Amino acid sequence: MTPDLVEIEKRVRTGLNELLATAHLEPGDLFVLGCSTSEIQGNKIGQNSNLAIGRTIIKTVLAVLHPLQINLAVQGCEHLNRALVVEKEVAKRAGFEIVTVFPALHAGGAAQIAAFENFKEPVEVEHIIAQAGMDIGDTAIGMHVKFVQSRENLSANSKLRT
Repeated sequence: MTPDLVEIEKRVRTGLNELLATAHLEPGDLFVLGCSTSEIQGNKIGQNSNLAIGRTIIKTVLAVLHPLQINLAVQGCEHLNRALVVEKEVAKRAGFEIVTVFPALHAGGAAQIAAFENFKEPVEVEHIIAQAGMDIGDTAIGMHVKFVQSRENLSANSKLRT
């Protein structure tokens, strides 16, 4: 079955715009994307990577983020230790550790390959702290998003410790 790339583009754009409307990001902020093209197609994560879907998603996300001057980081799969593709300029400015890996379809994934194709100077980094993110396909991006804990959780946790 051929994926409906127009529908995928539409859903990604809609979801991203909804997220951005509540995230209040500023120019220069970092946005992390986790993406399983296998799960988008209804398959088990890592079992049916699709480069056409990855390219559609990356082009859509970049088209939304670039005018807002928000930087994109694309998380790879566990085969690359969840390393992230970012622009070299972003990595240097933030002091991120650049690592020497290059994504493949089943090691890094289709979205990472598409990011390498679309970024000016793509590099892989080991870890980031993004201000927001979108996880398409349960890829576990939480480790790369700024930690936020609500006051209610803090007081509940303090009560548990007393």
